[in-house]
Amino acid sequence: MKNQISNHIDNNTLSYKNIVSSLGVLALIILSVYLIALSAVSIVNAAVSTAEATVCCEKTKAGAWCQNTLPGNCDASYSSTPSSCDATSFCRLGTCYDSTEGTCAEKTSQKACQESGGVWTEGAPDEVPQCQSGCCVLGDQASLTTLTRCKKLSSFYGLETDFRKNVITETACIALTEAKDEGACVYEVDFTKTCKFTTRSECTKIKESGFFKDFLCSADDLATNCGPTTKTTTIANKDEVYFVDSCGNPANIYDASKVNDKSYWRKVVSKADSCAPDDPEGNANSPSCGNCQYIAGSIAKDYRSTTSKVKPTYGNYICQDLDCKDTFNGNDYKHGESWCINDNNKADEESVGSRHYRHVCIAGEEIVEPCADFRQEICVEDNIETQSGVFSQAGCRVNRWQDCSKQRAKGSCEDEDVRDCNWLSGGSSSSGTGESGSCIPSISPGLKFWDDAEKSNKVCRQANEVCVVEFESGLLGGEKCIKNCECLDDSWIKGKENQCNSLGDCGSKVNVIKVRGRGKGFSVK
Repeated sequence: MKNQISNHIDNNTLSYKNIVSSLGVLALIILSVYLIALSAVSIVNAAVSTAEATVCCEKTKAGAWCQNTLPGNCDASYSSTPSSCDATSFCRLGTCYDSTEGTCAEKTSQKACQESGGVWTEGAPDEVPQCQSGCCVLGDQASLTTLTRCKKLSSFYGLETDFRKNVITETACIALTEAKDEGACVYEVDFTKTCKFTTRSECTKIKESGFFKDFLCSADDLATNCGPTTKTTTIANKDEVYFVDSCGNPANIYDASKVNDKSYWRKVVSKADSCAPDDPEGNANSPSCGNCQYIAGSIAKDYRSTTSKVKPTYGNYICQDLDCKDTFNGNDYKHGESWCINDNNKADEESVGSRHYRHVCIAGEEIVEPCADFRQEICVEDNIETQSGVFSQAGCRVNRWQDCSKQRAKGSCEDEDVRDCNWLSGGSSSSGTGESGSCIPSISPGLKFWDDAEKSNKVCRQANEVCVVEFESGLLGGEKCIKNCECLDDSWIKGKENQCNSLGDCGSKVNVIKVRGRGKGFSVK
């Protein structure tokens, strides 16, 4: 009995221990769950804390503007604040206008705009007058841009500015250039299918017409009454010779080898893909190629009006040589060259009544342009070295002779940046400089002596000089020169004569018909 009670107690005790043990495990589990939950809360709090630590950087270390990021990413030289960039004053967005390029950038901060050299304005681009867009036409292309940008692009491409401020959509802008497309305009006249080579815009004016860009009216595909011929023509404002079809429309550039080539009569062939596009003479006087090059010295002309009289294989037009042969001075010059001539056919002689002229070679014609009369302008000339040889350029400019006689030193006299004078050595010493000589015009001016003789004489009298020569008498007779003895030398007298001649139409000179004036033109007393 005691043993049963004892066993029962032991079993109960064991059960109790198991229960206690189970409770302990449960408590541990609950504690673990609590710790995990607590840890999760800590992580969430940490994340929340991190998110709250971001700031608005006016500029980051990486160079980005107005970014919401960690404080450590901000450039210390700029502002930052613990709020969204949208709520800051320094990140307020507007339009940045670049007055140099003529471009507008929207949604730009003021600081970023100013540092890039722009002008910042609050608001959208369409609210800024300088950012108003229009259609900028550049040759056969067009785009929406600002007026300033259009001017810059036009200047870059060497074109006149064509800005259409009333065209404000991209579609309408592109349509402007498409209107200039050239091609075949096919239509019917009296039940006959015919064609006109024109622009798209002109074609739309013809009822029930069809436009075929880059096609020639002679194309077999179009099945019109226009076909190839051996005739040629010229087109206004173009350099080249062109084939003509049977309807009178211009076709491709004249190439004798392609006269029966159907593919050459089908679509427009560019100048670069036509015959001999790189000929250094511009196909001048070529009987078979009409790809003339104005810059290279040729242009389309009727061969019957040219000096060469070279007859083309087909038609009457040829690339005329624009150079000038056997000019006034006997030399040949290239198209565009200019050179100096005076009435004596020399650039360094100034006879009475002579004048300077600039001669120019333009399209095979020698054109004469006079400089100001009485040699108040002189012609100056220089040569430019080019790949094809020497190229002469000349021009008229003011003759700066007026203050030559006032110069007392060779250095100031021959200062080419200021005056056109030469130093004539010899004669008496100039005022205190120790330099013996006088300053005379390089190109003497002309004088209207028949109209105002006194005024002309006043100019010539500038060369007058009194030279007092002193002699000493000997005890036994005779004289010995002791002062200004050089004035007795013929070289001194010759120097004064040259000085007199250089002042203008003074002294002893010949005129433009080679007749010398009466008398010596000077006297020695």
